[in-house]
Amino acid sequence: MRSTEFKVSPQSDYYVYTPSALARKLYLYPLLTGYFIYEPGYFIERNHFDNFLIMYISKGTCTVSAGSQSYTASAGQFVLLDCYHPHSYGSEDSWEAVWLHFDGPLARAYHDEILSECGPVIAPAHPEVPGGLLSRIYEIFRTSSPLEEHALSDYITRILNSLLFSGQSKKRSALRTSSIADTITYINEHFHESLTLTTLAKQANVSPYHFTRIFAKETGMTPHHYLIATRISAAKFLLKSSGTSIKEIAFRTGFQSETSFCNTFKKWEGCTPSQYRSSGTLSPSAF
Repeated sequence: MRSTEFKVSPQSDYYVYTPSALARKLYLYPLLTGYFIYEPGYFIERNHFDNFLIMYISKGTCTVSAGSQSYTASAGQFVLLDCYHPHSYGSEDSWEAVWLHFDGPLARAYHDEILSECGPVIAPAHPEVPGGLLSRIYEIFRTSSPLEEHALSDYITRILNSLLFSGQSKKRSALRTSSIADTITYINEHFHESLTLTTLAKQANVSPYHFTRIFAKETGMTPHHYLIATRISAAKFLLKSSGTSIKEIAFRTGFQSETSFCNTFKKWEGCTPSQYRSSGTLSPSAF
């Protein structure tokens, strides 16, 4: 559909889409997409539009406002806006962008995480990757190609993940991320052993203090919390899928005593290991 919007070139086009009930329930889904050639002086201000907007600036620059802050986006950069809240964008000069209004169950979580990492203007090191995916969505509509909602959702997810990763990579060194990933692998393989903070910090080759701080930043939990969560998950599997005694499960999952295991399990799960094992479960011999 050709645009008739003020100060948008008539060569610009856009497409509207109504997602299925299944897409609204499960997916990230497109609502509108287009490629606009904006003429000098274009400006739009909305109180709300009840979705989220991604723009990839292909030529020129524009000014974006979200809340009380203003930002400048240039060619090769992305703009991500929460259109549920007041926002505006425009420029005194000409500019061009491919854009997508989208929504979905995880849209806000993605928006908020990307915003906290990057702000509303994102400058990936390789913009051609998310830019190509965004253009692909636009081309699917422009060429009247078959619409597969799961594929469209996959494109949007990959775009958002690419933007999120580009923001995180500026704050996290590859070495630091690799060290934490290696430590997580070590915990997953050795949780049944007696693991101390010092032991784990040595795996990452940093001091215990810095290890705790970096681990929490990368995972959202302390090393101790992650270790206990891993042990509890392993214990739950054994309780539900084997006839192994509770005492044996305690030692096989890294706890120093049956009492310590039972107390920790109840604190985490709200019930004793015995109660968890008997809740809605067939006897182990039935498996």
